[in-house]
Amino acid sequence: MASGDAVEKTVNTSSTETPICVPNQHLEKMSDDILYHFALGTGTHDFPALFGDVKFVCVGGSPSRMKAFITYIAEELGVGSPGQDYPNICAGTDRYAMYKAGPVLSISHGMGIPSIAIMLHELFKLLCHSKCSNVTIIRIGTSGGIGLAPGSVVITKQSVDATFKPQFEQFVLGEPVYRSTNLDEELAQDLMECAKELDQFKTVFGNTMCTLDFYEGQARLDGAICSYTEEEKAQYLTAAYKAGVRNIEMESSVFAAMCNIIGIKGAVVCVTLLNRLEGDQISTPHDVLGEYQKRPQILVGHWIKKRLGKSDIAIFS
Repeated sequence: MASGDAVEKTVNTSSTETPICVPNQHLEKMSDDILYHFALGTGTHDFPALFGDVKFVCVGGSPSRMKAFITYIAEELGVGSPGQDYPNICAGTDRYAMYKAGPVLSISHGMGIPSIAIMLHELFKLLCHSKCSNVTIIRIGTSGGIGLAPGSVVITKQSVDATFKPQFEQFVLGEPVYRSTNLDEELAQDLMECAKELDQFKTVFGNTMCTLDFYEGQARLDGAICSYTEEEKAQYLTAAYKAGVRNIEMESSVFAAMCNIIGIKGAVVCVTLLNRLEGDQISTPHDVLGEYQKRPQILVGHWIKKRLGKSDIAIFS
């Protein structure tokens, strides 16, 4: 365990068919592993039978958005029958929602670092217990843009903290541990190529600032508490832009850090709902926001189709 200013090294992924493994020797001593927040357990569910064929995991904040995605990707891949309903695999809990269609798993992670971190711990154990291999995980979500028009899609190069450093700070046994938040470059490039092929909406590379909250942490002026001026806010967001930040959200840092430790390829693809250099509140009509939120799903869906040899470009209706 590293502490102080040291940054934990990432685990290199391999192109060979290597099962997903989690670096926790204590799990080997457990006869049954209960994934409490998924309402699943190795003693009650046959993980390899349920999830052994998973190759793509897409995660996002909202349960309804992730159900919409699994319905969309299932139709695009020709999995199941038209109009088929996909049950929530985690119906025994109200913490997260999980849906599966063929080799694709779609899971909600809630809002913020703590919520997605809990989900990722249990997801990576699920993949390990299921003996999955060569899995790619992509976060598809929404964000506030910096210097970008609403509706732009950002493919994250690095997740940075509020001081624009590419690191995630985790306290372990009371000591700070700093973990790298770099994301897989090859995967990001592949996603950008897909965006160019689609040519449906503006897509850019950029750093993503991951914050601890929605209001003060993101320099908003409209929260219940605000101790800074409008000028100070503008200076901070301008500094973020100059540091390469193109959008702000609340999950990417721990997502990238945990993918690195596990050795799984990960990407973050988020649409911007507003330009934070121009305001704080989201006033765009609901139907337009709904169309924006489909854009990361369209892009990632096209990438999955290409990986599976189904490269026809389709519009999310």
